[in-house]
Parts: sequence; C-alpha cells; structure tokens
Amino acid sequence: MTQPLLEIKSLKKHFISKGFLSGTTKSVRAVDGVDLTIYPGETVSIVGESGCGKSTTGRCILRLIEPTEGEIIFQGHDIAKMNESELRGMRRNMQIVFQDPYASLNPRKSVRQILLDPLVVHGIGSSTERKKMVEEMIEIVGLNKQHLDRFPHEFSGGQRQRIGIARALILRPKLIVADEPVSALDVSIQAQILNLMKDLQKEFQLTYLFISHDLSVVRHISDRVAVMYLGKVVEVTDKKSLYQKPLHPYTKALLSAAPIPNPEHKAERILLEGDLPSPANPPSGCTFHPRCPACTEICKITVPSLEEKEAGHRVSCHLV
Repeated sequence: MTQPLLEIKSLKKHFISKGFLSGTTKSVRAVDGVDLTIYPGETVSIVGESGCGKSTTGRCILRLIEPTEGEIIFQGHDIAKMNESELRGMRRNMQIVFQDPYASLNPRKSVRQILLDPLVVHGIGSSTERKKMVEEMIEIVGLNKQHLDRFPHEFSGGQRQRIGIARALILRPKLIVADEPVSALDVSIQAQILNLMKDLQKEFQLTYLFISHDLSVVRHISDRVAVMYLGKVVEVTDKKSLYQKPLHPYTKALLSAAPIPNPEHKAERILLEGDLPSPANPPSGCTFHPRCPACTEICKITVPSLEEKEAGHRVSCHLV
C-alpha cells in the first residue's frame, strides 16, 4: 500500500485575543483538531465558508504559523517538532502558492530575482546553472525570457500568479499548498491557471493541498475533498461521492448553494439559519447544531467523531 506523503493528526491552532476595553483574553480556536491524510500525486481540496480555518490549516502545515498542538508528519518526519535548521531543509519539498498575486510578489525585485532567491537560499547549482533553471521555469509556466527582467507591477493578475507558481516550482517540491490561487482572477484566467496546475502536476509528479471556497473549482481539480466547519473537518471523501451523495447536513447546504449552469435545472436550496458561530466561543456538542435543520438532543451535548460511514467516506455527524 502507498505510504502517505502527509499526515495531519489532531492539528490545532488557537489564537489569543484580548478585548480592547474589557481587557479579558479569549482563545480563538481557528483550527480545532484536524485529521487529514494526503497521498503522493493526488489533489486534496479543503472547502468551507470564510473563517472556517482553511488557510490557517494550510499555513500551519508549512509552519508559516506555529501550530498549538498536533502532528504534521511529512515523509515520515514530524514537522511540528523540527528546529529551524531542520525545517529549512524540509521546506525545499513543501511550497505555497498564495491567494493574492498582487501582494505575494516583492515589488522591488525583478522576476529573475524572485525566481533566483529560493535557489540561492537553498544553495542549489552554480550561477550559470541557476540562470538556466530560471529561464526554463519561466517558459514552463507559459511566459518567456523577456519577462524575467520586468517587475511585478508590469504584469496582469494571471501572469503574476504564473510567476507565483514558477517560484513555488523552482525548487522541485513534492507538496504544494495552493491557498485560493484563482479566487482573485477573472473566470477565463481561472481556467487557464487550473489547467496549468493540472499539467504541471503530471509533469513534475506534484501533490496538491488545494484550499478554496468555490465548489466548481474544487470539482474541476480535486481527487478528494475535505469539508471544514468552524475549525473542524466534518466530511472527507472522493470528489464523485461528495458531489453525488453528500452525507453531512453542512455539505448538503454548501452544494445546494452552488450555481449550476443549466437554466432548466431547479435544485432545492437548503437555507441555514443564523450566523456562523464565533471560534472564540464555539457551541457545545456538534458545532454545527445551532444551524442544522435536523438537530437532535445528542447533537447539542456530544461532539461527533470523524468516522468512516461508507468505504472511503468519513463523516462527523450523529445523524448519519
């Protein structure tokens, strides 16, 4: 059996917030016990509402922010326990594509400098070899050598995201965390970037953790999907099962809200009552119970565990 590339066990990230007037401190449970396994060569997507902890999970995995608890096992090594020098060596195999192509590139550096920096930091190749690698990579992502001496402000959003992808790929990583990489782009450009990512995945044997709130984008690129709600994973399964037979009430509500490009199709919309609870004061029991249309007494008291209800289909719900 294939060994997982990445295993996340009981990952938690709690931020401490302090009231400006009251002076009281609260623990904000941004990520509250996430378990997830990713195998080599697959694309696993994390979806959910804004504020559910998707991006925080991705950044904790790379230790761009420090996790509060949990294990992050990459290729058999627990990243959460590594010191700074050990982590630097591991980071060559783990890269990120950021959401905002305008903010994620240094405006004071040319594209050539942006792509050379990771090679210099990790001591890869001679100056001649680095130059060749940069020129090859910029063409792989659909730009050309003439773009290398330009600055980020001279490019469109789609071109900037291609540069961001080139920067992530230049070290030949095994895992790329893509944090909403197309949400800031026009729809036509989104398709180009997604197709580019799929082509690069085949060429470089990449593994993606794809973070998004757009269910149509997730359907296009994913192999498996994890649905998050208020810092917890509530459902994990393959793409086909999730879209054809969702089991968790929250997943059903998300899918019912996704537009279908067919004017004759009339889907029943599931409207969730109330607002998303605060991660600083989450509800008891199942965190979804205040908004769940099928809530029972056990939902208000007992926290459901993420269990396999069907083959390869794990759900955190008392009602399934």
